Parts: sequence; structure tokens; C-alpha cells
Amino acid sequence: MKKLRRIGILTAGGDCAGLNAVIRAVVKSGLRQHPAFEVVGILDGYAGLVEGRTRLLSENDVSGILPRGGTILGTSNRDNPFKYISAPGRKPKDRSQDAVATVRRLRLEGLLAVGGDGTLRCALELLKKGIPVIGIPKTIDNDLNGTDVTFGFDTALMVATEAIDRLHTTAESHHRVLICEVMGRYAGWIALRAGTAGGGDVILIPEIPYRIDSICQAITQREKRGRRFSIIVVAEGAKPLGGQMTTQGTYKEADKRPQLGGIGHTIARALEKQTGDETRVVILGHVQRGGTPTAHDRWLATHFGFKAIELAASQRWGNMVNLRGTQFSAIPIEQAVGTLHRVDPLGEEVRAARAVGTSFGDNIS
Repeated sequence: MKKLRRIGILTAGGDCAGLNAVIRAVVKSGLRQHPAFEVVGILDGYAGLVEGRTRLLSENDVSGILPRGGTILGTSNRDNPFKYISAPGRKPKDRSQDAVATVRRLRLEGLLAVGGDGTLRCALELLKKGIPVIGIPKTIDNDLNGTDVTFGFDTALMVATEAIDRLHTTAESHHRVLICEVMGRYAGWIALRAGTAGGGDVILIPEIPYRIDSICQAITQREKRGRRFSIIVVAEGAKPLGGQMTTQGTYKEADKRPQLGGIGHTIARALEKQTGDETRVVILGHVQRGGTPTAHDRWLATHFGFKAIELAASQRWGNMVNLRGTQFSAIPIEQAVGTLHRVDPLGEEVRAARAVGTSFGDNIS
């Protein structure tokens, strides 16, 4: 095993709980295992790599950050070194050579890229340009292939579940239908697990297209049983059968990914029209990203950070750390970003939710 001298770490993409925990783990485990070792923090994700904005990280810098949300390094979900936009209105330019130059100038042996699918795709392209990279998976969406779970997901799940718990009391008091819209993009993990844990009566996820008539029937059947309120948990990427996801335009970034959101209001209007039931919408949005990380996310991020240092010392560049069952290991980054990790519509989690009476809005009896 090689003694490491100097590596860089960046956090890119959307923020989530656990980022500071992984930075702390990289710094502490690295400094304690490798004499004269240095960790260079890249500021604001790939923007800092392109523009050469960095800071040296010591143990003092990471002291006390374990329970803090966000990231002390800053992040960005807009900056792609291969399609870099230097200012609003400017055309994207390939500035990957500037990113490579930063690595060379800093004399980094390699780079730890902490992020989700987009971050790791960029990392894979940098790897092809000769930059040694190790990926560390994080995303609240839990949609990254190659690992059973990503850190940030559990905290978002707890936030969503608590919100659903709170909505129950007001929905029951006012005899309303309350819709809780959660994040997740193209994967329904947050909606499925929070909806199941919070006792959602209807759960709508991207993997199972819904029909308004089916949702209305589920609500009507509850009313016939004397249940004068209903809770609907909907993922932002949910879509009607034969229809499209609801968007709010596009991000102001090079790849023009659709900005999802607003599906809760679309469903509310349709329900009020068909059932006459008073319906209200709560969109949790970015509250799911922030706040104190759960114990699970702190634990997972710490293990991922330690494992990343271990991979770097073993010269296993080009891999992403992962968790399969109870084992921490690694897979090639290209395998991690090949396809998204999504909910199986016929899987046990969905079947368990159906078994306790949850509707997914996809059938009418």
C-alpha cells in the first residue's frame, strides 16, 4: 500500500446531509494513516477545480463539523468543466484543460469526487483525461447505481416522514386531502419509503404512472369507510399514464436538465374538480437537503470517506466506493453511472405497501 502525499476533494451537485462528515473522514483518516499527508479542498465543486480556488484542510478545519449540514467546501450543481458557463448568458466552453491544469499545479496524486450521477459522469471524463479519480456517492434521491444506498438519503427520508406525520393531524382535523410533494427526480425512493413509514394513503412515484380516476376512487373508498381525510405522497417526477413529468422550465446550465416540480398542484386541481374534496399541497423542496444529518448518514459518510482513502492508497483509481449489504467495497465509476437505481414496480417494497392498503394510483377495482 502506497503512502499518500497529497490528494484533492470536491463536493459537487446538490447539497445534502453528510457531506461534512465525509470531508471529516477523509481528512482525519488520511492524516492519521499517512505521514506528511495533505488534503486540498476544492471550493464550490467543479467551479473551483476550473478556476483554481482551493484551501488546505487540517484536522482543526474539520473539528466539530460532523453534525453540520451542507458542506464547508461549498458546492454547485451548474458547473460542468466540459460545458462551463463563466457568466450568465455566455455560451458553454470546454474548460476541462483548466481543471486538469489545476490538478497538475497543485501536484495532486488524485481527486476524490463526492456527488451523484452528474458529478461522477464528469469525474469519469476527467479520468479519461488522465486525472486519477475516486468517486464517493451522495444524493438524497438514492438513485445512484452500484450502491445499495447513498448518504443524504436517510436524512431526507426522515424529514419527509416527519412532515407526513404532521400533515396527518391537520388533514384529519379539517377533513381534507393533503398532498405532500417530495424530491427524488426520476426515482421514487423518498416518496415510497416516507409514504410507507408515514402511512400515506396514496403514493405516486415515477416508476408507476398514475391515473386520476384511480386516485379519486381510493379517496372515495376511504370516505365510504368513514375516513374523511386522505394523505397523498407524490414524488416530483411522478407522471400520469401516457403523460409527461411536470416541469418548471430548465436549469440555467449547459445540459439543460428539466427542473421538476409542481406535480402536487396539478393533482390537487384534478382531485378537487372530480371529487369536490378540499385539497391542499405542501411542497417540501430544499428543506429535505438541509439540517442535521441522521446517525445513519453520518455513519455511512464516515465509512465512505475512510474507504476512499483506502482505495487511493491502493492505487485503485477509477472506482467508486459503495455499500452492498453490509460490505463496503468499490466498483468502476463507469458502472455506477450506466443506469439509475430506481424502484422496482413489482418489487417487495411496493408489494408490502399495497398489502396494507396503499394505492399507487394505477388501478381501478
